[in-house]
Amino acid sequence: MARSMLNLSEIFYSLQGESTFAGFPCLFVRLAGCNLDCAYCDTSYAKLKEGSEKVSVAEVVERLLKFKVQLVEITGGEPLLQPATRELVSELLRCGFTVLIETNGSQSFVGIDSRAHLIIDVKTPGSNMSDSFNYDNLILLESHYQLKFVLVNEADFFWSLEFIKEYQSQIGALKIIFSPVIDTFAPARLAELMLDSRVKARLQLQLHTLLWPDSLRGR
Repeated sequence: MARSMLNLSEIFYSLQGESTFAGFPCLFVRLAGCNLDCAYCDTSYAKLKEGSEKVSVAEVVERLLKFKVQLVEITGGEPLLQPATRELVSELLRCGFTVLIETNGSQSFVGIDSRAHLIIDVKTPGSNMSDSFNYDNLILLESHYQLKFVLVNEADFFWSLEFIKEYQSQIGALKIIFSPVIDTFAPARLAELMLDSRVKARLQLQLHTLLWPDSLRGR
């Protein structure tokens, strides 16, 4: 039987910078290849598969086990573009890892082990990719999944409120994160809007970019 292979951009060890797991030491598996072209993308080197490393699921797991860290995030690019990602998730869970998956929500969640924690980045109009969301995924949401909205401006904030309101019956009590693009949307202004709207969400700045603002990779 052929080994399941992945296009790997990098593996690194850092602090989790986003989600409700922010601040915890975490291993990152960044897979190569993305189907979107977001206006604010900060990992453009992982958009294409060219230049990536072709590795088996077993080898990725073996590398991660050497770190002796139990929290791992699979990210990209868009990790769910690769069929072997689901196998990687299952293998990591079998080995006792807590598994996070950062996804843009455009790819189907069918077949993903439900024990994994999906961090779903719902693309707003400011990303230029707001028509990419796969709405069939709404019926597949688990209570421990999280929705993240990266906000370029105030218009994105109000768009996100409407999205949450329209799909509240599917979203339920999921954790919701608002993350401003600080070059275009002042965090203090977002805080004011959140307080005024009474939205049940968490304002979050990217911890890793605050700690290591000059690091492009491996942080």
